[in-house]
Amino acid sequence: MKIFRLTLAAALLTAGTLAATSAQAQAPLKIGYTDVQYVLAQMPESKQIESDLKAYNTQLEAQLKSKYADYQAKGEAYQKGEATMTDVVKADKQKELQTLQQSIQEFQQSAQQSLQQKQQTLLKPALDKLQKNIDLVADENGFTYVFNSDGGGSPLLLHAPKEGDISDLVLKKMGITPGAAAPIKSGPTSAPTTTPAVNKAATPTKTKIKTK
Repeated sequence: MKIFRLTLAAALLTAGTLAATSAQAQAPLKIGYTDVQYVLAQMPESKQIESDLKAYNTQLEAQLKSKYADYQAKGEAYQKGEATMTDVVKADKQKELQTLQQSIQEFQQSAQQSLQQKQQTLLKPALDKLQKNIDLVADENGFTYVFNSDGGGSPLLLHAPKEGDISDLVLKKMGITPGAAAPIKSGPTSAPTTTPAVNKAATPTKTKIKTK
């Protein structure tokens, strides 16, 4: 879940470190940690987020397939009529196909960015809710600092005692019974690439559409 982890790092890395009050500053330092993926996987919002991302990706794939179908149809038409075309018409058709091919490549790149933006938008309410409850649990239990220990990308904790894990406390604070749930899936992390490779026989050039 690469994109998901990047979003979490931006939202929780600094916000998860709680400023100590003057009373806490005099008390022994107490550090807690939570597995963010573990908590998010059990929040009811997670299923809806995954469903919405999947639906959005399906829309992007449909648009990409439509663009490719148009490109392939025009490529086949060009090949069938190439022998009877004048040089001017032939050059115009080749330019049209090259433009369509470039449009497909640009759409694949923009789809990747669009998926990331969509995911960030869907995740924000859940992340805000999680942060609020992390702050409440930390204050109520006297934790001076809380870190993310889900181990994604660059883990913030390499070693910590089990008794410092407040993940279940955060779940209970939200009225959720803790359980062994699999990490939430973030949905697709790359632009749709389900279209077949360009058929050389249907195009006037040697270039294939590149998929990311």
